[in-house]
Amino acid sequence: MNKIVLLFCVTLLVTACSQSDTKDWKLIWSDDFSVDGVPDETKWSFSGRRSPNWACYCTDQPQNAEVIDGVLHLRGIRTENDADTVEYQTGCIQTKGKFSFQYGKLEVRAKLDQGQGSWPAIWLMPEKSVYGGWPKSGEIDVMEQLNFDTIFYQTIHTDYVDIQQQKNNPKHHATASLKKGEFNIFGLEWYPDRLDFLINGVKTFTYPKVEGLGSSQWPFDQEFYLILNQALGGSWPGPVNPEDLPVEMQVDWVKVYQLN
Repeated sequence: MNKIVLLFCVTLLVTACSQSDTKDWKLIWSDDFSVDGVPDETKWSFSGRRSPNWACYCTDQPQNAEVIDGVLHLRGIRTENDADTVEYQTGCIQTKGKFSFQYGKLEVRAKLDQGQGSWPAIWLMPEKSVYGGWPKSGEIDVMEQLNFDTIFYQTIHTDYVDIQQQKNNPKHHATASLKKGEFNIFGLEWYPDRLDFLINGVKTFTYPKVEGLGSSQWPFDQEFYLILNQALGGSWPGPVNPEDLPVEMQVDWVKVYQLN
């Protein structure tokens, strides 16, 4: 009898804590991709094609970034348009200039494809780069997956990590498993003193602010915007196998919260 009462009390306590944690977060921005066609232009823009590996095939073509039946499809395909000189085309969208935030919780429910050269990513970049160009103003990679991996990468980029090469003091990245072929919730909780990374609600990695090192180690005190992209190829995933195309990242919804 006492064990039953104790179990009941513990259950009440856990439930109360869970409810309290839920109430602490207030939804401030979201997209559930409810309208078919191009992503909501009040929230997203195309990232544009540039020289970095992830952006070298980016396009603004609808077939690469399309909402269908409540799901955003970001695709990596072989180029079918003779007017485009690149071999492949990829879907890359961002909230720059339309939405950015400082501190809070990000959740993205997404399903990832697999293929040689596939490189989907969910990440954050600084809106104004107040400490200078990359990597001095920081980069937060919530999810990057390569090729046929059943793991994904969570990574921090800063002056401290990439220029001073302080990669393990503290550790700047981690890997975690995902549910292959299913939707997963990739998460980040961003506080003034740490970054907590999550998968399906479970914390996998924490990157802390180290007192005394300043903005070179912790440039994460400014607003960041969100990027979603399905890249192909580059020095990290390696060459693309055309037979594995098309590949895509499907995004069910994106939510951003801040503490009340």
